Amino acid sequence: MASTPPRSRRSRRWRWASLFGATALAVTAGGALAHPAGAAGTNVDFATHCIPPAVAGIPPIDGTTTASVSVDNASPKVGDTVTVTYTVVTAAASNPTDLALPADIMTPTGKVTLGGAQSGDVTVAGPKKNPPVPGKAAFPSFSMTGTFTVTRAGQITLSPGDYNIHTSYILELDTPCTVTTPPAPVSQTVTATDGTPANTRAISLGSASGDSGASVTVNGTNFTPGATVTLAGRAGGNQTADTATATADAHGSFSGSLVVKDRTTTGIVAYEGGAWSADTGAGPAAYVVNDNSPVPPGSQKLTTTVKAGTLSMSQAGDSVALSAVDFGKGGASTGALRTVTVKDFRGGPAGWSLTGKVTDLTGPGAKIDAGRLSWTPACATRPGSPSTCKAGSAGSLGTSGATLAQTSDGALTGGEFTVDAGLSLDVPAFTPPGAYSGVLTLTLT
Repeated sequence: MASTPPRSRRSRRWRWASLFGATALAVTAGGALAHPAGAAGTNVDFATHCIPPAVAGIPPIDGTTTASVSVDNASPKVGDTVTVTYTVVTAAASNPTDLALPADIMTPTGKVTLGGAQSGDVTVAGPKKNPPVPGKAAFPSFSMTGTFTVTRAGQITLSPGDYNIHTSYILELDTPCTVTTPPAPVSQTVTATDGTPANTRAISLGSASGDSGASVTVNGTNFTPGATVTLAGRAGGNQTADTATATADAHGSFSGSLVVKDRTTTGIVAYEGGAWSADTGAGPAAYVVNDNSPVPPGSQKLTTTVKAGTLSMSQAGDSVALSAVDFGKGGASTGALRTVTVKDFRGGPAGWSLTGKVTDLTGPGAKIDAGRLSWTPACATRPGSPSTCKAGSAGSLGTSGATLAQTSDGALTGGEFTVDAGLSLDVPAFTPPGAYSGVLTLTLT
Protein backbone atom coordinates (compact mmCIF):
# COMPACT_ATOMS: atom_id res chain seq x y z
CA MET A 1 0.00 0.00 0.00
CA ALA A 2 1.46 3.34 -1.03
CA SER A 3 2.05 6.07 1.50
CA THR A 4 -0.99 8.32 1.91
CA PRO A 5 -0.65 12.12 1.90
CA PRO A 6 -1.23 14.00 5.16
CA ARG A 7 -4.83 14.73 6.00
CA SER A 8 -6.33 17.98 4.74
CA ARG A 9 -6.42 21.15 6.83
CA ARG A 10 -10.13 21.32 5.85
CA SER A 11 -11.01 18.80 8.45
CA ARG A 12 -9.61 21.27 11.01
CA ARG A 13 -8.28 18.55 13.27
CA TRP A 14 -5.41 19.40 15.67
CA ARG A 15 -3.30 16.70 17.40
CA TRP A 16 -1.76 17.02 20.88
CA ALA A 17 0.64 14.51 22.46
CA SER A 18 1.36 14.25 26.20
CA LEU A 19 3.96 12.32 28.20
CA PHE A 20 2.99 10.52 31.40
CA GLY A 21 4.61 8.31 34.01
CA ALA A 22 7.50 5.99 33.27
CA THR A 23 6.58 5.83 29.60
CA ALA A 24 4.23 8.10 27.65
CA LEU A 25 0.68 9.33 27.80
CA ALA A 26 -0.31 10.43 24.29
CA VAL A 27 -3.21 12.86 24.04
CA THR A 28 -4.26 13.63 20.48
CA ALA A 29 -6.78 16.23 19.45
CA GLY A 30 -8.60 17.42 16.35
CA GLY A 31 -11.02 20.20 15.47
CA ALA A 32 -14.46 18.80 14.76
CA LEU A 33 -18.01 19.83 15.36
CA ALA A 34 -19.05 19.47 18.98
CA HIS A 35 -20.86 16.17 19.51
CA PRO A 36 -22.09 13.83 22.24
CA ALA A 37 -19.68 11.59 24.09
CA GLY A 38 -17.17 9.66 22.02
CA ALA A 39 -16.37 5.97 22.34
CA ALA A 40 -13.30 3.77 22.42
CA GLY A 41 -13.27 0.75 20.14
CA THR A 42 -12.75 -2.91 20.94
CA ASN A 43 -9.37 -4.49 20.26
CA VAL A 44 -9.68 -6.98 17.40
CA ASP A 45 -7.20 -9.41 15.86
CA PHE A 46 -6.94 -10.05 12.12
CA ALA A 47 -4.57 -11.85 9.77
CA THR A 48 -2.23 -9.48 7.97
CA HIS A 49 0.13 -9.79 4.99
CA CYS A 50 3.11 -7.41 5.26
CA ILE A 51 5.76 -6.81 2.60
CA PRO A 52 9.13 -5.65 4.00
CA PRO A 53 11.21 -3.23 1.92
CA ALA A 54 13.13 -4.99 -0.86
CA VAL A 55 16.41 -3.75 0.59
CA ALA A 56 15.77 -5.89 3.68
CA GLY A 57 16.03 -9.05 1.58
CA ILE A 58 13.42 -10.94 3.59
CA PRO A 59 10.18 -12.58 2.42
CA PRO A 60 6.66 -11.27 3.14
CA ILE A 61 5.39 -11.59 6.69
CA ASP A 62 2.07 -13.24 7.42
CA GLY A 63 1.11 -12.42 10.97
CA THR A 64 -1.60 -11.06 13.22
CA THR A 65 -2.39 -7.42 13.85
CA THR A 66 -4.19 -6.28 16.99
CA ALA A 67 -5.94 -2.95 16.52
CA SER A 68 -8.91 -0.83 17.53
CA VAL A 69 -10.97 1.99 16.06
CA SER A 70 -12.37 4.77 18.26
CA VAL A 71 -14.58 7.74 17.37
CA ASP A 72 -15.20 11.13 18.92
CA ASN A 73 -18.96 10.76 18.47
CA ALA A 74 -20.84 7.47 18.67
CA SER A 75 -24.26 9.09 18.07
CA PRO A 76 -23.83 11.49 15.16
CA LYS A 77 -26.51 13.02 12.97
CA VAL A 78 -26.60 12.92 9.20
CA GLY A 79 -24.28 15.66 7.99
CA ASP A 80 -22.00 15.52 11.05
CA THR A 81 -18.26 14.99 10.72
CA VAL A 82 -16.89 12.12 12.82
CA THR A 83 -13.24 11.89 13.83
CA VAL A 84 -11.85 8.35 13.63
CA THR A 85 -8.73 7.11 15.44
CA TYR A 86 -7.17 3.85 14.22
CA THR A 87 -4.74 2.45 16.79
CA VAL A 88 -2.45 -0.43 15.89
CA VAL A 89 -1.77 -1.97 19.29
CA THR A 90 0.46 -4.74 17.92
CA ALA A 91 1.71 -4.62 14.34
CA ALA A 92 2.22 -7.80 12.36
CA ALA A 93 5.53 -6.45 11.04
CA SER A 94 8.72 -5.45 12.80
CA ASN A 95 11.89 -3.52 12.06
CA PRO A 96 13.07 -5.45 8.98
CA THR A 97 16.76 -4.64 9.47
CA ASP A 98 19.46 -5.18 12.07
CA LEU A 99 19.87 -1.44 12.18
CA ALA A 100 18.27 0.29 15.17
CA LEU A 101 15.80 2.99 14.17
CA PRO A 102 15.97 6.30 16.04
CA ALA A 103 12.99 8.14 17.48
CA ASP A 104 10.51 10.08 15.36
CA ILE A 105 11.21 8.60 11.92
CA MET A 106 8.00 6.53 11.51
CA THR A 107 4.95 7.94 9.70
CA PRO A 108 1.95 5.57 9.65
CA THR A 109 -0.97 5.81 7.24
CA GLY A 110 -3.93 3.55 6.62
CA LYS A 111 -7.65 3.25 6.17
CA VAL A 112 -10.73 2.32 8.17
CA THR A 113 -13.49 0.39 6.43
CA LEU A 114 -17.11 1.52 6.88
CA GLY A 115 -20.02 -0.92 6.71
CA GLY A 116 -23.71 -1.15 7.51
CA ALA A 117 -25.68 2.00 6.72
CA GLN A 118 -22.65 3.62 5.04
CA SER A 119 -19.83 2.11 3.02
CA GLY A 120 -16.40 3.23 1.91
CA ASP A 121 -12.97 3.80 3.41
CA VAL A 122 -11.73 6.52 5.75
CA THR A 123 -8.15 7.60 5.09
CA VAL A 124 -6.17 8.02 8.31
CA ALA A 125 -2.66 9.27 9.04
CA GLY A 126 -0.46 9.53 12.10
CA PRO A 127 2.28 11.91 13.18
CA LYS A 128 5.97 11.29 12.52
CA LYS A 129 6.57 10.17 16.08
CA ASN A 130 7.90 6.97 17.65
CA PRO A 131 10.28 5.75 20.35
CA PRO A 132 13.58 4.19 19.21
CA VAL A 133 13.16 0.73 17.65
CA PRO A 134 16.01 -1.79 18.10
CA GLY A 135 17.07 -3.90 15.15
CA LYS A 136 14.61 -6.68 14.31
CA ALA A 137 12.37 -5.50 17.16
CA ALA A 138 8.59 -5.17 16.90
CA PHE A 139 7.24 -1.85 15.72
CA PRO A 140 5.71 0.15 18.61
CA SER A 141 2.01 0.90 18.91
CA PHE A 142 0.84 3.89 16.85
CA SER A 143 -2.35 5.79 16.12
CA MET A 144 -3.74 7.42 12.98
CA THR A 145 -6.68 9.79 12.63
CA GLY A 146 -9.07 10.85 9.89
CA THR A 147 -12.65 12.00 9.41
CA PHE A 148 -15.78 11.08 7.50
CA THR A 149 -19.13 12.77 7.00
CA VAL A 150 -22.27 10.84 7.93
CA THR A 151 -24.52 10.53 4.88
CA ARG A 152 -27.13 7.99 6.01
CA ALA A 153 -29.00 7.21 9.21
CA GLY A 154 -28.54 3.81 10.84
CA GLN A 155 -25.76 1.72 12.34
CA ILE A 156 -22.36 2.28 10.74
CA THR A 157 -19.64 -0.26 11.51
CA LEU A 158 -15.93 0.56 11.51
CA SER A 159 -13.23 -2.04 10.93
CA PRO A 160 -9.45 -1.56 10.87
CA GLY A 161 -8.06 -1.83 7.36
CA ASP A 162 -4.76 -1.86 5.52
CA TYR A 163 -1.94 0.23 6.94
CA ASN A 164 1.55 1.30 5.91
CA ILE A 165 4.61 2.07 8.05
CA HIS A 166 6.90 4.58 6.35
CA THR A 167 10.37 5.11 7.80
CA SER A 168 12.65 8.05 6.98
CA TYR A 169 16.12 7.08 8.10
CA ILE A 170 19.01 6.79 5.65
CA LEU A 171 16.47 5.51 3.11
CA GLU A 172 12.79 6.21 2.59
CA LEU A 173 11.19 2.79 3.12
CA ASP A 174 7.62 1.47 3.24
CA THR A 175 6.24 -1.63 4.94
CA PRO A 176 2.68 -2.05 3.65
CA CYS A 177 0.39 -4.41 5.56
CA THR A 178 -2.92 -5.56 4.09
CA VAL A 179 -5.84 -7.38 5.67
CA THR A 180 -5.61 -10.99 4.47
CA THR A 181 -9.37 -11.57 4.44
CA PRO A 182 -11.12 -8.20 4.34
CA PRO A 183 -12.92 -6.74 6.02
CA ALA A 184 -11.30 -7.16 9.42
CA PRO A 185 -13.61 -7.70 12.42
CA VAL A 186 -15.74 -4.75 13.50
CA SER A 187 -14.09 -2.72 16.25
CA GLN A 188 -16.58 0.14 16.58
CA THR A 189 -20.21 0.89 15.72
CA VAL A 190 -21.87 4.29 15.59
CA THR A 191 -25.60 4.91 15.35
CA ALA A 192 -26.46 7.83 13.09
CA THR A 193 -29.79 9.64 13.17
CA ASP A 194 -31.45 12.06 10.78
CA GLY A 195 -30.32 15.59 11.51
CA THR A 196 -31.61 18.99 10.45
CA PRO A 197 -31.45 19.12 6.64
CA ALA A 198 -28.51 21.16 5.44
CA ASN A 199 -29.34 24.58 4.04
CA THR A 200 -28.60 24.26 0.32
CA ARG A 201 -30.27 27.51 -0.73
CA ALA A 202 -28.14 29.51 -3.15
CA ILE A 203 -28.36 32.73 -5.13
CA SER A 204 -26.53 34.24 -8.08
CA LEU A 205 -26.64 37.77 -9.49
CA GLY A 206 -27.07 38.98 -13.04
CA SER A 207 -24.24 41.43 -12.43
CA ALA A 208 -21.74 42.14 -9.66
CA SER A 209 -22.05 45.95 -9.82
CA GLY A 210 -24.28 48.74 -11.03
CA ASP A 211 -25.06 52.44 -10.76
CA SER A 212 -27.14 53.73 -7.86
CA GLY A 213 -30.81 53.02 -8.70
CA ALA A 214 -29.99 50.22 -11.16
CA SER A 215 -31.85 46.93 -11.07
CA VAL A 216 -30.00 43.66 -10.53
CA THR A 217 -31.40 40.22 -11.31
CA VAL A 218 -31.31 37.75 -8.42
CA ASN A 219 -31.67 34.04 -9.20
CA GLY A 220 -32.26 31.49 -6.44
CA THR A 221 -32.36 27.69 -6.12
CA ASN A 222 -33.32 25.13 -3.45
CA PHE A 223 -35.73 27.41 -1.61
CA THR A 224 -39.01 26.08 -0.21
CA PRO A 225 -41.43 25.58 -3.13
CA GLY A 226 -44.06 28.33 -3.17
CA ALA A 227 -42.29 30.40 -0.48
CA THR A 228 -42.18 34.19 -0.56
CA VAL A 229 -38.54 35.19 -0.72
CA THR A 230 -37.25 38.58 0.39
CA LEU A 231 -34.43 40.09 -1.65
CA ALA A 232 -32.38 42.65 0.25
CA GLY A 233 -29.20 44.66 0.08
CA ARG A 234 -26.52 44.37 2.77
CA ALA A 235 -23.97 46.92 3.93
CA GLY A 236 -21.48 44.81 5.84
CA GLY A 237 -23.50 42.97 8.48
CA ASN A 238 -26.54 45.27 8.25
CA GLN A 239 -29.52 45.14 5.92
CA THR A 240 -30.22 48.25 3.84
CA ALA A 241 -33.60 49.72 2.91
CA ASP A 242 -33.42 48.23 -0.59
CA THR A 243 -35.78 45.23 -0.62
CA ALA A 244 -38.03 43.32 -3.01
CA THR A 245 -39.85 40.00 -3.04
CA ALA A 246 -40.02 36.96 -5.31
CA THR A 247 -41.90 33.66 -5.19
CA ALA A 248 -40.19 30.27 -5.43
CA ASP A 249 -41.69 27.92 -8.02
CA ALA A 250 -42.59 24.27 -7.55
CA HIS A 251 -38.92 23.35 -7.77
CA GLY A 252 -37.79 25.95 -5.24
CA SER A 253 -36.29 28.28 -7.84
CA PHE A 254 -37.00 31.94 -8.52
CA SER A 255 -35.79 34.89 -10.55
CA GLY A 256 -36.41 38.35 -9.11
CA SER A 257 -35.27 41.92 -9.50
CA LEU A 258 -33.89 44.28 -6.85
CA VAL A 259 -33.36 48.01 -7.28
CA VAL A 260 -30.21 49.00 -5.39
CA LYS A 261 -29.96 52.65 -4.33
CA ASP A 262 -27.87 52.52 -1.16
CA ARG A 263 -24.29 53.40 -2.11
CA THR A 264 -22.89 51.49 0.90
CA THR A 265 -24.17 48.15 -0.40
CA THR A 266 -21.60 45.36 -0.29
CA GLY A 267 -23.80 42.35 -1.00
CA ILE A 268 -27.28 40.97 -1.64
CA VAL A 269 -29.12 38.27 0.27
CA ALA A 270 -32.35 36.32 -0.17
CA TYR A 271 -34.32 34.72 2.64
CA GLU A 272 -37.62 33.19 3.64
CA GLY A 273 -39.62 34.52 6.59
CA GLY A 274 -39.81 37.95 8.16
CA ALA A 275 -36.09 38.45 8.84
CA TRP A 276 -32.70 37.25 7.67
CA SER A 277 -31.58 33.86 8.97
CA ALA A 278 -28.60 31.81 7.84
CA ASP A 279 -30.82 28.70 8.14
CA THR A 280 -33.47 29.94 5.69
CA GLY A 281 -31.47 32.28 3.50
CA ALA A 282 -28.67 32.47 0.98
CA GLY A 283 -25.86 34.94 0.37
CA PRO A 284 -24.58 37.52 0.66
CA ALA A 285 -23.55 37.61 -2.98
CA ALA A 286 -21.02 40.41 -3.51
CA TYR A 287 -22.37 43.56 -5.16
CA VAL A 288 -20.84 47.02 -5.58
CA VAL A 289 -22.68 50.27 -6.29
CA ASN A 290 -20.69 52.39 -8.72
CA ASP A 291 -19.78 55.81 -7.42
CA ASN A 292 -20.54 58.15 -10.32
CA SER A 293 -20.55 61.37 -8.36
CA PRO A 294 -18.74 64.13 -10.28
CA VAL A 295 -15.15 64.88 -9.40
CA PRO A 296 -14.44 68.57 -8.63
CA PRO A 297 -11.94 70.26 -10.92
CA GLY A 298 -8.37 69.60 -9.92
CA SER A 299 -9.37 66.53 -7.88
CA GLN A 300 -8.91 62.78 -8.26
CA LYS A 301 -11.33 60.17 -6.96
CA LEU A 302 -9.80 57.31 -4.98
CA THR A 303 -11.55 53.97 -4.53
CA THR A 304 -10.65 50.76 -2.79
CA THR A 305 -12.29 47.52 -1.69
CA VAL A 306 -12.10 45.66 1.61
CA LYS A 307 -12.62 41.96 0.97
CA ALA A 308 -14.14 39.66 3.58
CA GLY A 309 -11.96 36.77 4.70
CA THR A 310 -12.56 33.58 6.67
CA LEU A 311 -12.74 32.24 10.22
CA SER A 312 -9.70 30.07 10.93
CA MET A 313 -7.56 28.68 13.71
CA SER A 314 -3.97 27.48 14.01
CA GLN A 315 -1.84 26.01 16.79
CA ALA A 316 1.70 26.55 18.08
CA GLY A 317 3.11 23.03 17.85
CA ASP A 318 1.51 19.61 17.94
CA SER A 319 2.52 18.07 21.27
CA VAL A 320 1.88 18.73 24.95
CA ALA A 321 4.05 17.19 27.68
CA LEU A 322 2.12 16.54 30.89
CA SER A 323 4.15 16.10 34.04
CA ALA A 324 4.90 12.55 35.25
CA VAL A 325 3.16 10.97 38.24
CA ASP A 326 4.20 7.95 40.27
CA PHE A 327 2.48 4.60 40.44
CA GLY A 328 0.93 4.22 43.87
CA LYS A 329 0.62 7.98 44.36
CA GLY A 330 -1.13 9.30 41.27
CA GLY A 331 -2.35 12.87 41.40
CA ALA A 332 -2.23 15.79 39.00
CA SER A 333 -0.39 15.33 35.71
CA THR A 334 -0.21 18.93 34.50
CA GLY A 335 0.70 20.82 31.36
CA ALA A 336 -0.53 23.52 29.00
CA LEU A 337 -2.50 23.42 25.79
CA ARG A 338 -0.48 24.66 22.85
CA THR A 339 -1.53 28.23 22.10
CA VAL A 340 -4.36 28.42 19.58
CA THR A 341 -4.66 31.50 17.37
CA VAL A 342 -8.14 32.35 16.08
CA LYS A 343 -8.45 34.77 13.18
CA ASP A 344 -11.94 36.06 12.43
CA PHE A 345 -11.59 38.03 9.21
CA ARG A 346 -15.17 37.56 7.98
CA GLY A 347 -16.26 41.10 8.75
CA GLY A 348 -19.86 40.06 9.44
CA PRO A 349 -22.23 40.06 12.43
CA ALA A 350 -21.48 36.56 13.74
CA GLY A 351 -19.25 35.75 16.68
CA TRP A 352 -17.49 32.43 17.16
CA SER A 353 -17.15 29.66 19.73
CA LEU A 354 -14.19 27.36 20.38
CA THR A 355 -15.11 24.21 22.30
CA GLY A 356 -13.31 21.06 23.32
CA LYS A 357 -13.93 17.56 24.60
CA VAL A 358 -11.81 14.50 25.28
CA THR A 359 -12.27 10.74 25.20
CA ASP A 360 -11.14 8.32 27.88
CA LEU A 361 -7.39 7.76 27.87
CA THR A 362 -6.71 4.08 27.29
CA GLY A 363 -3.54 2.20 28.12
CA PRO A 364 -2.15 -1.23 29.04
CA GLY A 365 -5.27 -2.97 30.24
CA ALA A 366 -6.71 0.12 31.89
CA LYS A 367 -8.09 3.57 31.17
CA ILE A 368 -8.19 7.02 32.74
CA ASP A 369 -11.69 8.48 32.66
CA ALA A 370 -12.11 11.55 30.44
CA GLY A 371 -13.84 13.37 33.28
CA ARG A 372 -10.53 13.50 35.15
CA LEU A 373 -9.08 16.01 32.67
CA SER A 374 -9.78 19.63 33.56
CA TRP A 375 -8.62 22.93 32.10
CA THR A 376 -8.34 26.60 33.01
CA PRO A 377 -8.97 28.60 29.82
CA ALA A 378 -7.48 32.00 29.01
CA CYS A 379 -8.04 34.24 26.00
CA ALA A 380 -6.42 37.48 24.81
CA THR A 381 -7.65 39.90 22.14
CA ARG A 382 -5.29 41.65 19.77
CA PRO A 383 -5.58 45.44 20.15
CA GLY A 384 -7.85 47.02 17.55
CA SER A 385 -10.05 43.94 17.11
CA PRO A 386 -13.79 44.75 16.84
CA SER A 387 -14.69 41.79 19.08
CA THR A 388 -13.50 40.93 22.59
CA CYS A 389 -12.58 37.33 23.40
CA LYS A 390 -14.08 35.75 26.52
CA ALA A 391 -12.47 32.68 28.09
CA GLY A 392 -14.58 29.69 29.07
CA SER A 393 -15.06 28.52 32.63
CA ALA A 394 -12.45 26.44 34.42
CA GLY A 395 -13.48 22.87 35.13
CA SER A 396 -13.71 19.33 33.87
CA LEU A 397 -13.54 18.79 30.12
CA GLY A 398 -14.77 15.24 29.69
CA THR A 399 -16.60 13.62 26.81
CA SER A 400 -19.52 16.06 26.97
CA GLY A 401 -17.25 18.99 26.17
CA ALA A 402 -16.79 22.55 27.39
CA THR A 403 -16.23 26.03 25.99
CA LEU A 404 -12.62 27.14 25.66
CA ALA A 405 -13.29 30.68 24.37
CA GLN A 406 -15.86 32.69 22.43
CA THR A 407 -16.92 36.09 21.09
CA SER A 408 -20.44 37.50 20.88
CA ASP A 409 -22.52 38.43 17.83
CA GLY A 410 -22.55 42.14 16.96
CA ALA A 411 -23.11 44.68 14.22
CA LEU A 412 -19.49 44.14 13.10
CA THR A 413 -17.33 41.38 14.54
CA GLY A 414 -13.84 40.10 13.94
CA GLY A 415 -10.26 40.28 15.08
CA GLU A 416 -7.33 38.13 16.09
CA PHE A 417 -7.20 36.19 19.35
CA THR A 418 -4.84 33.88 21.24
CA VAL A 419 -6.32 31.10 23.36
CA ASP A 420 -4.53 29.05 26.02
CA ALA A 421 -5.46 26.65 28.80
CA GLY A 422 -3.75 25.00 31.72
CA LEU A 423 -4.36 21.23 31.73
CA SER A 424 -4.56 18.91 34.73
CA LEU A 425 -5.22 15.18 34.58
CA ASP A 426 -6.18 13.60 37.92
CA VAL A 427 -4.50 10.18 37.64
CA PRO A 428 -5.70 7.47 40.07
CA ALA A 429 -2.99 6.28 42.45
CA PHE A 430 -2.68 2.73 41.18
CA THR A 431 -3.09 3.27 37.45
CA PRO A 432 -0.94 0.59 35.77
CA PRO A 433 2.31 2.06 34.37
CA GLY A 434 2.46 2.41 30.61
CA ALA A 435 1.33 4.50 27.67
CA TYR A 436 -2.16 5.99 27.69
CA SER A 437 -3.84 7.83 24.87
CA GLY A 438 -7.09 9.61 24.11
CA VAL A 439 -8.48 12.18 21.69
CA LEU A 440 -8.95 15.85 22.57
CA THR A 441 -11.21 17.54 20.03
CA LEU A 442 -11.25 21.29 19.43
CA THR A 443 -14.13 22.79 17.46
CA LEU A 444 -14.31 26.29 15.99
CA THR A 445 -17.80 27.36 14.90
